[in-house]
Amino acid sequence: MTTQSLTVEVPSPSNRERMSWRRCKSLIASDLYRYDGVISARQFWRHFLFTPGFRYSVALRLARYSRMQRWARFGFRQFMAVMLYRYTVRYGISISSLTPVGAGLYIGHFGGIHVNEGAVIGNNCNIQQDVTLGKANRGKKAGSPVIGDNVFIGAGAKIIGRIHVGDGAAIGANAVVTRDVPAGAAVAGVPARVVSEQGSEGYVNRTNYPPVRD
Repeated sequence: MTTQSLTVEVPSPSNRERMSWRRCKSLIASDLYRYDGVISARQFWRHFLFTPGFRYSVALRLARYSRMQRWARFGFRQFMAVMLYRYTVRYGISISSLTPVGAGLYIGHFGGIHVNEGAVIGNNCNIQQDVTLGKANRGKKAGSPVIGDNVFIGAGAKIIGRIHVGDGAAIGANAVVTRDVPAGAAVAGVPARVVSEQGSEGYVNRTNYPPVRD
């Protein structure tokens, strides 16, 4: 399998999409569905209270929403920034509210997760503990990763530089990824190499949630 060179436009903070309250709620609902396949008030409070990954994703969605509302600068934006920072310290998950994150985010286990502000995460991404999406500061791959849809990132994996991980790919535990990953491939090792064409099948589940509304 050959790796194609892809050009991906990364949204800048000054040119990011607008987010309505309806869209924000839909994104939170899509995250919730990834855990049990159910969207309800009971499941929301159950996971918000007892599932650190989901609690963090709620704070992340609200913090990003607050950045895009003019009225929020009068207190709500600062409140959400403090809440997100508090959960970052408490759970060891660091994802900037400026980072574009698609629907259906699933954080399987918390701790040691760092996502560079310039990274892009697609829909239905599974992120396990001790994962780094890091920035390369020099060389041909200077920049941050772009993660496609339905991607599984195993525990301890490191994805460094301006590389693209294709849709449906799987990154093995403790892999160090420094080059593009083809869609539907599974990679492992240091440096990571393609070991299978089964990709994330069987690892990324419960993705048939209601469409995210604008």
